[in-house]
Amino acid sequence: MDLTIQTPALLFPALSLLLLAYTNKFLAIANLIRKLVSDFDESSKVMLLQQIHSLRRRLWLIRWMQVFGVGSILLCVITMFLVYEGWQMWAKILFAFSLLLMMTSLVITLMEIFLSAGALRVLMREFEDRVLGKS
Repeated sequence: MDLTIQTPALLFPALSLLLLAYTNKFLAIANLIRKLVSDFDESSKVMLLQQIHSLRRRLWLIRWMQVFGVGSILLCVITMFLVYEGWQMWAKILFAFSLLLMMTSLVITLMEIFLSAGALRVLMREFEDRVLGKS
C-alpha cells in the first residue's frame, strides 16, 4: 500500500482542533490559578494547597498533551514531504509514529479529564459541607 500526500493531511483538521482545545484548557487553568491567588484566605489554606497541587499536575499533563500533539503535526508534515519525494518506506514509518504521538496525546487527555473531574468533586463536597453547616 502506498501512502498518498492526502493521507497525513487528513489529520490536520483534527490536530488543529485538539491543540485549540488543549490551549483553552491551559488558559482556563491559568485563570483559575490567578483567581485562587487573588482570593487567598488563611482559613482555607489546606483546601487551597490541594487545589494548587491538582492544578500543577493538570498543567503538567496539558503541556505534554501539547508536546505530543505538536509532534504529531510535525511528523505529518515531514511525512507529506517524504511522500512528495517518493520515499514511501520512510513516509510510512514516520506516519505510524505520528499516529502513536496522537494516541499518546489522547491518552494523556483522558488522564487530565479524570483528574479535573476528581478536583471538581472535592470542591463540590466542600461546598455542600459549608452549605449544610458541617465545617
